Amino acid sequence: MNRRTFLEVAAGLTLADAGPLLSASMPVIDTHIHLFDTSRPQGVPWPNKNNPAHKVMYMPSLPSRYRPIAEPLGIVGAIEIECSSWLEDNQWVLDVERDDAIMVGTIGHLTPGTPEFRPNLERFHKNPLFRGIRYGLGGRAGEQVDRPEFVADLKALADADLVMDTANPSVSLLEGVVRVSDRVPNLRLVVDHLPQMPRPTEPADRASYDASMKAIRDRPRIYVKVSEVLRRVGDKIPVDLDFYRPRLDEILDVFGIDRVLYGSDWPNGDQWLPVPVGFKIVQEYFMGKGQAAAEKYFWRNSTKAYKWVKRTASQPQA
Repeated sequence: MNRRTFLEVAAGLTLADAGPLLSASMPVIDTHIHLFDTSRPQGVPWPNKNNPAHKVMYMPSLPSRYRPIAEPLGIVGAIEIECSSWLEDNQWVLDVERDDAIMVGTIGHLTPGTPEFRPNLERFHKNPLFRGIRYGLGGRAGEQVDRPEFVADLKALADADLVMDTANPSVSLLEGVVRVSDRVPNLRLVVDHLPQMPRPTEPADRASYDASMKAIRDRPRIYVKVSEVLRRVGDKIPVDLDFYRPRLDEILDVFGIDRVLYGSDWPNGDQWLPVPVGFKIVQEYFMGKGQAAAEKYFWRNSTKAYKWVKRTASQPQA
């Protein structure tokens, strides 16, 4: 979808398009948004203005632009997930979040297993909004799990009561998640965007996937974001829950209702369709499981996974 088409779609959306709103007693915590400012003199490392897929989101993405999208859906708080490898952008995000109370935390970018990890972890963790790090465990990055320095740094992360998000879902990443959980069992881990990864069909990959999911089933400190639900099929993006239900059922069967989290992936998700469209699908799915289940997905589980900072009276606490 190009930027013009996206803006036309977004402008045409109303609250009715988001489906029946959640009850006033059920606020929403969005555990996955990205903040960046493409107008900065130094620019941004992501999104890439030369990538056609990024054009729809290549504009300043700040809390002031997010609020009008989030508040009509009942979203009262959001957690930012790193989208920059530049060290000082950790501080930039914390400074931005300081000035807008809809932001209840950030997951930063630090690299475990490096000499600078501990000093930087100590530096940023002084700010209570810093809730952990994001690190990809797929491909060659998964080899880091065998390094004592890497494991020691993840133990330090766990001892600080912080979390590690993982990006992006793949067979090797899920293997890495299990291996990290083996070595640092008290570390809370979050698998991001698992709905985007279909169940593998190649025999070896399928066997690995099944083994990882079987192991994850019984590990209460491994959470999953039911985010990036929308998928392209040819030149179309289905918006009917029934298309997505089998994959959502499979994920919920493995993780259970106590370990699923809502995330909009704003503005990255705009590459598919605007936030209310994806929200409507997961809203219908989890409301179909009952009020208590929907509450867990939309906010209660986030308090356990991220231990985010309550900043306004509208933000709930378990």
